[in-house]
Amino acid sequence: MKKYYSLYQEGSEATIHIYGDIVSWEWFESDVSSYTLSKELDGIDADAINVYINSYGGEVAEGLAIYNSLKRHKAKVRTVCDGFACSAASVVFMAGDERIMNPASLLMIHNAWTSAQGNSAALRKEADDLDAITQASVNAYLANVTITEEALKELMDGESWISPEAAVEMGFATGVAEQDEGGAPSQEVGDESGAEPEARRKHFHRPGENRGSGDKKAAPKGGAAGDTETHSFFERALARKGVSQ
Repeated sequence: MKKYYSLYQEGSEATIHIYGDIVSWEWFESDVSSYTLSKELDGIDADAINVYINSYGGEVAEGLAIYNSLKRHKAKVRTVCDGFACSAASVVFMAGDERIMNPASLLMIHNAWTSAQGNSAALRKEADDLDAITQASVNAYLANVTITEEALKELMDGESWISPEAAVEMGFATGVAEQDEGGAPSQEVGDESGAEPEARRKHFHRPGENRGSGDKKAAPKGGAAGDTETHSFFERALARKGVSQ
């Protein structure tokens, strides 16, 4: 069994761990591609699939393909954020019929990006293409979130980190894995009216912003909001000039 990515079945339940980058070419043991996962999913005959995620994300196309593969499977899918579900990994998280945040976990959403070269017409086209690619991820979020598309895109423009409480209130998640007195996971729900929830103001923060107050300050060196490790995949993607998220 691989240390970072694995898929195995016990009885009527299957378990997937995505603990690395989501890529089209698996360079490292921790990487996972849509091809590998979808082929393994084809051999799974289970009633439930549990997907545990701790990933900085990866290539947009791969994340979308994994999302659609999970949505298409007949089993009930339960996604669990074990640490970070960033970028394309947050799209995979949205494939769950049940989407659970751990108390010590975060989502991060942003727009697709790439590297490009060429004349002004080519660069304008590249920008338009990126908008179209980003919209595919927007559509995946909109299938579940309770905020408006405008509010969602504002969060993506800001490269926003989203706490468990805010994820539930905005519909990204269905619950937080804290046990209540009855022993069941919390299943708080957001406002289905489409109005912007108060938790959006209280619990999400952007890189460089202090979550604890309204005052902005530089993120501490090595902290989640400015952690250079969050760019480890992106640096590799730039070398391949792929479209990443």
